[in-house]
Amino acid sequence: MSPVTVSRALAQLAAEGLVVTRPGAGAFRATPRPATAAARDTSWQEVALSADGTADLVPRTVDASAVLATLAAPPPGVIEFNGGYLHPSLQPERAMAAALSRAGRRPGAWGRPPMEGLPELREWFARSIGGAVTAADVLVSTGGQTALTTALRALAPPGAPVLVESPTYPGMLAIARAAGLRPVPVPVDADGVKPSLLADAFRATGARVFVCQPLFQNPTGAVLAPARRPEVLRIARDAGAFVIEDDFVRRLVHEDAGPLPRPLVADDPDGVVVHVGSLTKATSPSFRVSALAAHGPVLERLRAIQVVDTFFVPRPLQEAALELVGSPAWPRHLRAISTELKTRRDTMTTALRLELPTFSLPHIPSGGYHLWLRLPDGMDELSLTTASLRSGVAITPGRPYFSAEPPAAHVRLSFAAVAGTGEITEGVRRLRAACDEVLRP
Repeated sequence: MSPVTVSRALAQLAAEGLVVTRPGAGAFRATPRPATAAARDTSWQEVALSADGTADLVPRTVDASAVLATLAAPPPGVIEFNGGYLHPSLQPERAMAAALSRAGRRPGAWGRPPMEGLPELREWFARSIGGAVTAADVLVSTGGQTALTTALRALAPPGAPVLVESPTYPGMLAIARAAGLRPVPVPVDADGVKPSLLADAFRATGARVFVCQPLFQNPTGAVLAPARRPEVLRIARDAGAFVIEDDFVRRLVHEDAGPLPRPLVADDPDGVVVHVGSLTKATSPSFRVSALAAHGPVLERLRAIQVVDTFFVPRPLQEAALELVGSPAWPRHLRAISTELKTRRDTMTTALRLELPTFSLPHIPSGGYHLWLRLPDGMDELSLTTASLRSGVAITPGRPYFSAEPPAAHVRLSFAAVAGTGEITEGVRRLRAACDEVLRP
């Protein structure tokens, strides 16, 4: 065995408590642990975790199952139609490794960064957003999920209503509920959120926050129509409310998309929008670098909460992000995934029309990494999800995407987390087998 293998084996044994290492002396057998540990009684926690103290507070029970479904790797041999990130073959691993290596050699790379983030990285995010956004309006954050958490905590007190698109990203619903907020659904169609219903929801609830994904919405893939963009901002401003813009897949555009609309925050002079943008979806789940952008006093509140929660984003990661987005490999990578995602999308839509013509696909997005399908009337999405896993394909049921009762059964199918088009075709074939099993008398 090589010395590296021996070193890793000893490290594993030390982590398991079987050996202890002594520098300069060697590795020795550890003192055996007691055969049985004392029994623990944690039943008291049920009362402590449920006692909110005030009767009108929303229970803070957190259901992370929908988020875990997109993070956990499926069993071996199962095709991953429920993934939320690029397959390793699509990730810019070499470019990220080179960027991290160069970043580690930068002077001061391991020192403490500014609390708001490196000035050069804030400037890059500001340029990518456009409009009147400057580096002074940007905070560097640790991934989109953290940025959303910071924004919701900054803008809404526990027990308050928060307006959300319906359907919407389950991770955001989990954040809201964990913060003791009450998600209130506002329906979306192929052109994004419906302004008239948004205005009605503000009037009915008195909410001061609306969370939306104007570009390639998760899960529908909808893009907020040009005529609706100023309407949404006007409605929120008239209600004295903020709009949290989750711009999570701007860099996963398909090559047939055409020019993209600017982020809402770029057209917002009045500080209505708190923008969340991230590099994670276009790189790797572990490349957790994002940005919060806002105008006015709210930026100081966002900064204060972020500092209290996380201090700052590790400087080596910020330096690596700068190296990556400033390298010639970055635009090449974006062009490559733009072409590949379109190919995968087209492969999946073709396979679905051939194998599952009764599934309704009302909208084919020109960006993002998934399709949103309505199931035939009478088909139970949980039964289909379970049967699909038995057939060797993991899919995402639609129920967790709704904060209230869903209008119909849906599933979300991702085409980014699989190895290639061959897996997509085979995965749809397996899904057809699962449907046959569910419909079998």
